[in-house]
Amino acid sequence: MEEKRIKIGIIPAVLYGEKADKVYLYIHGKLGQKEEAADLAEIVCPNGFQVLAVDMPGHGERKEEIERFLPWEIVPELQMVMEWAKERWQSVSIRANSIGAYFSMLSFAEDTLENVLFVSPILNMVQLIENMMLWTGVSVSDLEKQKRIETPFGETLDWTYYQYAKSHVIRKWDHPTKILYAGKDNMTSRDTVESFAREYHAKLEVMEEGEHFFHTPEQLKVLRRWTEKNF
Repeated sequence: MEEKRIKIGIIPAVLYGEKADKVYLYIHGKLGQKEEAADLAEIVCPNGFQVLAVDMPGHGERKEEIERFLPWEIVPELQMVMEWAKERWQSVSIRANSIGAYFSMLSFAEDTLENVLFVSPILNMVQLIENMMLWTGVSVSDLEKQKRIETPFGETLDWTYYQYAKSHVIRKWDHPTKILYAGKDNMTSRDTVESFAREYHAKLEVMEEGEHFFHTPEQLKVLRRWTEKNF
């Protein structure tokens, strides 16, 4: 399979597959990188697609930019990548993981997308932040006063991020969307994903024994089968 390393502006990217009219834009999650898209490319490139994946700040070739892994930094980048893609392909689809789904919804609500594949998506950032506050015993007033609070599980609660999430709640997502959700996901609740699927007419599949991060051989087998039947 053809693989080409490119840059979109200053953003490192990789493009998989022979020239085609259709492309999947792959948006990785936290701790991910653009090369993860090779698994998707193996499935979709023989079927008339290319796959374009980029490194977000703090990831892959951009590890030194970790302080820019923030939605107000990432959304303009992803919108620029989308405009770049729309100039080169007749149709664009999305595959996004975890927080990559949240960034995608912030970035692409107004675009025309042929298909959307979300894996373990974070769908309600306000709810997630408030859950993390509960887990650590942090009140809203604590966070407002201290601005940034480190948690025992490696996440940082940030007042500015919390305020951004509250003012950027997802209210529009009019794209054909399929979701693979893990029954043991500790980031997005079952109620949240089911409510989202109902509201936006998304096709939801649940792997009951799955975890937020699909990584075991059995989980990866389910992920591959799901991708093969939904792309």
